[in-house]
Amino acid sequence: MIELTNVSYTYPRTVQPALHRISLSLKKGQCILVTGPSGAGKTTLCLAASGILHHEYGGKKEGSIIIGRKDVTGYTSLSDLAQNVGVVFDDPEAQMIFTTVEEEILSALEHRGLTSAVIEERLAGIMRTTYLEELKDRSPHHLSGGQKQRVALAATLALGNEILILDEPTSELDEHATRRIAVILKDLKDQGKTILIIEHKFDHFREMVDTLVVMENGMITANGLPEEVLKDDRIRGMILPDFSTVQKNTPAVQDNKPFISIRNLSHCYGDVTALANVSLTIRKGEFVAVVGENGSGKTTLVKHFNRLLSPTHGDVIVNGKNTRECTIADLAHDVGLVFQNPDHMFFADTVREEIAYGVNNLKIGNGDAVIDAALFDAGLSESASLYPRWLSRGERQRLGIACVVAMQPSVIVLDEPTTGLDGYEALLVINILKKLQQDGHTIIIITHNRDIATHCADRVITMDKGHIVSDTGGA
Repeated sequence: MIELTNVSYTYPRTVQPALHRISLSLKKGQCILVTGPSGAGKTTLCLAASGILHHEYGGKKEGSIIIGRKDVTGYTSLSDLAQNVGVVFDDPEAQMIFTTVEEEILSALEHRGLTSAVIEERLAGIMRTTYLEELKDRSPHHLSGGQKQRVALAATLALGNEILILDEPTSELDEHATRRIAVILKDLKDQGKTILIIEHKFDHFREMVDTLVVMENGMITANGLPEEVLKDDRIRGMILPDFSTVQKNTPAVQDNKPFISIRNLSHCYGDVTALANVSLTIRKGEFVAVVGENGSGKTTLVKHFNRLLSPTHGDVIVNGKNTRECTIADLAHDVGLVFQNPDHMFFADTVREEIAYGVNNLKIGNGDAVIDAALFDAGLSESASLYPRWLSRGERQRLGIACVVAMQPSVIVLDEPTTGLDGYEALLVINILKKLQQDGHTIIIITHNRDIATHCADRVITMDKGHIVSDTGGA
């Protein structure tokens, strides 16, 4: 149903092709899963296979793309293409414009010119398929990440496309939400839908994948039956990383004195209680993993450590200081936070200037040496003069860490530091964090990856509905 033959593409104002001589065939009822490192060209492949690249992007295009037996050039518009191909992007919220879940799905159905009775029947069926019946009157923008992904998928299904293309639909989802998306897609494949999915979490989709494709540097480096592709040890390490190889070294600093103390902390967003009477102690030198489903309160909790949020009730004490009496700047030497999307941290013109900003702002002595060390430890010395957004996702994640490390906080907090990374990139990030712990930093990570929590952290805190429900390994 989709046939790419010797497809190459170079974005405007760039020299290196994002795609280089890509040939790929997606047959009716088949599921192809594409994976590979960040920056490999996977999203560009999605744009090419859906026809969006041809109709919406400039740049240099070569090769042939057939969608539904018609050359991509034969389609008059994206609306014309949408009759054949439905696309779900990695940012589902960008696809939502209506005030309720039901309206979001109805809009797609009404555009098909169906009768009221048929619309009502199909709406109910799509709601059942995507487990959205209880959410039909909710605002899509107030849902969890997993719920938003299901709404975006439901709206795409409402278009009635036989071909579905999904770009990392579970990158920011917890294990439960990921499994639910996998079940939905497996059911759709069983119904005869044709699916192309970009995804790092191969294990969750193993049962439905007919062909596993690995991309690197804009090229397909492996393509075949999953069991055959995974016989290559290098590729297996990329797709199925083994976090048990990470060494649990004894930290350089072990101090029984609490560095962060949380006492009966509650936080509300309007009428919604995100944290409810949480108490917690974290000591210097610990490596702590905070886990739990989307919406359990993990990010809300850690944003109190550097006063991005202030308690509704209760107290947070950091290095002897009550955060109610501090500014964010007051706490910068104590706690540094790397956001889930590191792009939200960047604004400078070069990698070096990005790191230098925090160093200069805090007036850290011997600044050039500190910046050089942060670049080296993050493996970015050769990229110091590059524009930050030119880096791959893995490199940008390491830059986010380097920016925080250079400010020399005692505690480094990271929200989902391995999201969107292949196995080797994820292991590299975790090993950087273990070295920082060895150097005396306290490391706190929010993660959906239970393997990372189990094998890499000294302590695992599990949250659910704003409460800490277990704390394993802590003092």
